[in-house]
Amino acid sequence: MTQRPGEVAPLSGATRTASGVSPTDDQHQAGTDPRRRRRRRPRPPHPAGLAMGTLFAVVAMTPSLLPRDWLYQGLVSGISGALGYGVGVALARVLRFVPAWRRLVSTARGRVPPTLAPHLLTILGLLAAAVVVVMLVQGAAWQRAMTAAIGMPPPSTLDWLRAGPLLVLIAAAFVLAARGVWWVSRRVDALLERRLRWPHAVASVVATVLVLGGVVIVNDVLLQRALGAADAAFAARNAGDHPGVERPSVAERSGGPGSLVAWGSLGREGRRFVAGGPSTDELRTAAPDAAPTTPVRVYVGIENADTPRERAVLAVEELERTGAFERQVLLLVTTTGSGWANNAAVESLELMYAGDTAAVAAQYSYLPSWLSFLFDRARASDESRALLAAVEEHLAGLPADERPLLLAYGESLGSYGSETAFSSLADIRERTDGVLWAGPPDANPVWHALVERRDPGTPAVAPVYASGLFVRFAGDAAQITTPTTPWEPPRALYLQHADDPVVWWSPAVLLSAPDRLREPPVGTDRPVMRWFPVVTFWQLTFDLLNAKSVPDGYGHNYDGLVLDGWVGVVPPDGWAAADTERVRAILAPP
Repeated sequence: MTQRPGEVAPLSGATRTASGVSPTDDQHQAGTDPRRRRRRRPRPPHPAGLAMGTLFAVVAMTPSLLPRDWLYQGLVSGISGALGYGVGVALARVLRFVPAWRRLVSTARGRVPPTLAPHLLTILGLLAAAVVVVMLVQGAAWQRAMTAAIGMPPPSTLDWLRAGPLLVLIAAAFVLAARGVWWVSRRVDALLERRLRWPHAVASVVATVLVLGGVVIVNDVLLQRALGAADAAFAARNAGDHPGVERPSVAERSGGPGSLVAWGSLGREGRRFVAGGPSTDELRTAAPDAAPTTPVRVYVGIENADTPRERAVLAVEELERTGAFERQVLLLVTTTGSGWANNAAVESLELMYAGDTAAVAAQYSYLPSWLSFLFDRARASDESRALLAAVEEHLAGLPADERPLLLAYGESLGSYGSETAFSSLADIRERTDGVLWAGPPDANPVWHALVERRDPGTPAVAPVYASGLFVRFAGDAAQITTPTTPWEPPRALYLQHADDPVVWWSPAVLLSAPDRLREPPVGTDRPVMRWFPVVTFWQLTFDLLNAKSVPDGYGHNYDGLVLDGWVGVVPPDGWAAADTERVRAILAPP
């Protein structure tokens, strides 16, 4: 082709436009066109994602098991909204391949006035904002009803509205993060197609796998570092002390005179455990017809030995030193993650038996219970099994009529660790003289099996198994004696509140409704929780963080019920209701 005077020769690989020369195909693929960079703006929200995200966010405002403040509401609605956004976008992309759906969308678009079409997304956004505000107002009303039912201060509507901006920020952060991952995946896809000449379908799959694998690896590394930092932080906290804790001056306590374990090595919770307990006057008041005895409390810290077996052997040596095997009752306490043991549960038993008791516990972690449960729950099981085996080994060498009553107790993760030392209800009754477990997680295998096989017609929230002959479940003192049929020793008792999220939380709640939420509510005086896919899981997850911030008798607080629990499981000979109330007055003075 002959070039005319004054004409500019076209560049190779480029096409002529009204403004001159367009960028090459390579420039388009590489994203180096300066005009494209100037025109690039943040991608607007996907309409289907916005609609579904709003639905998930407002559904998360419905009542859950426990009251929550505006901050928790913003978090749970923000996370739920982000997940809903993803569901909406994915659903819209799938429906594009359905001819009937495409025709419906085309018809709907054709009926929209031309002047209104450019503003549809803005209108949808305003409608979403209005729905969120209305539901926040209603949510505040629900929360006031819930707090009134359990005696907590009510939230104001104005405070509750602060959850709105927070949930938008949380949802936007997750959506932008997901878009970033998708952008990286597309860039890897383009690179594989351009450099390696792979087919588009193969490149897309490989790019997605590579990017998602990278995200998983990065998250795993970050998680391990976070857990390491948390472990170091809580290890440092383990060296401190609770206010008012002093070294015991009696030989019946670990860390006291003649102890095989040093006071400073017991850890923060171990030192509180051995320093606690009723006074001689309280023991005398609780059992005026018995001679009071200083209760034995043995504790082995995680720094005292390297393995569960070594700690268990050391604990048995401490029990021998303190004369624990000569007491009427020997209680094995499985601690929570940080080494915490519920003093109310131990002290109740000590007061009931005038101090003729011994309690032993061992620490297996520095982490809080919820962290240990999520990432390292096997340590609780290993510690409990080792301690039980070591104690049983020693008891086997004693005459049968000289052995103490062997009891087991655990709360929350402690109940999981304690229970997993046994294979079944029959095994529990064969190897102990009674067990009391408070706030058992859904992961407890024996508890889960018993609830699944409960008597027909009894609800999951208050199940009855085999007419209550060997095991019972109770959320209050009245339920301990329900049903009124005989309760044969050795007895097992689970304490579980209907609103304790620790009991009812499970990953299965993501996609299926548990029996607890399918059954009609019984005797409730507050708004009822309903199950919704995905959303309910996050509601329960944030309820876990609130589980101890409600009054005693609700959520994960069982201090006021453990005395009634022990009275039900192992009452002393001749024990009466008046004795229970006398001990209760000591545990909770006016």
